[in-house]
Amino acid sequence: MVSVGLGAAAVTAALVAVPAQAADGAGAAGAVSAERAQSAAGWRLKDTGVTDVRFRGLAAVNRNTAWVAGSKGTVLRTADGGRSWLNVSPPGAADLEFRDVEAFDGRRAVVLAIGEGEASRTYRTEDGGRTWKETFRNSDPRAFYDCLTFFDSRNGLAMSDPVDGKYRILSTGDGGRSWKVLPNTGMPDALPGEAGFAASGQCLVSNGPRDVWLTTGGGERGRVLHSADRGRTWKVSDTTIPAGDPARGVFGAAFRDRHHGIAVGGDYRAGQASPNAAALTSDGGRTWRAAAASPTEYRSGVTWLPHSRSVALAVGPTGTDITVNGGRSWRKIDAGSFDTVTCTADFGCWAAGEKGRVARLEP
Repeated sequence: MVSVGLGAAAVTAALVAVPAQAADGAGAAGAVSAERAQSAAGWRLKDTGVTDVRFRGLAAVNRNTAWVAGSKGTVLRTADGGRSWLNVSPPGAADLEFRDVEAFDGRRAVVLAIGEGEASRTYRTEDGGRTWKETFRNSDPRAFYDCLTFFDSRNGLAMSDPVDGKYRILSTGDGGRSWKVLPNTGMPDALPGEAGFAASGQCLVSNGPRDVWLTTGGGERGRVLHSADRGRTWKVSDTTIPAGDPARGVFGAAFRDRHHGIAVGGDYRAGQASPNAAALTSDGGRTWRAAAASPTEYRSGVTWLPHSRSVALAVGPTGTDITVNGGRSWRKIDAGSFDTVTCTADFGCWAAGEKGRVARLEP
């Protein structure tokens, strides 16, 4: 197991030991010697008991506790590092598509269902998923909610694709028990055809008490919007990730502090080229520059390794890439399919995706 005592440097060294384009998360021994495989860190699949659900929502509390949310209204929770999973799906939600989950601990969590009109909803639990309360149901047929984020256990936001030419922002100040639509006077105009991607729960991400970023695609340019006041006013910047098609753009972002961030994306269609699929910023998203050696395939999720200023992981349906220099260059280390990824302070790094796949980073 990767322990906190090893520190970021040791975990990074173990990850770097993984050969390029290693085998799926069950092990890379077929690609390298047994000695090297034992020293390398990689994804270890956890049996969720389901194979017909795609988990695009992921919230890790620590190395032991994590929540996943996905298709067919499914929500699972583990408290033992993925050895066993409890199905805690909200009753009557089988027709919903959960695409994001935010958890405060092993008992309290908020999930977001996506879709047009009333299909977009939020639910909250305070007892580990034994009971749920629907706390928001979209009544505007023009709105389509994509992602959630929380600044702390009380204050959070959800975002919808543009309505009347501007992204719509929901706000909560009571942990998701109630929501209100924020005024759009501080929101820049959306580009024609522009929208968010509900692919990984990372199209709306926050860092610290007030900063939040919203990623976009489908329009002429892939853009990132930034708010420093919890979503009331926004500034927008272009990225180097190509867009110009409903299937292309910026799919997710991660910030290790309010200045340094990574954005990932590409073209989600299988077999389509995704050049310049990663970009980085050091000024809070005011400007973005392309990675010198970008992932060569579409990536939907990204996370920083805890306690590291330079190491991050990006995932997509065709594998996992690592950067050890803050996003300037990337190398593929795993070929397994994942849609979303996150890490906790105790090195609880988790990934989730299609066919009920959930994995944890382990040597």
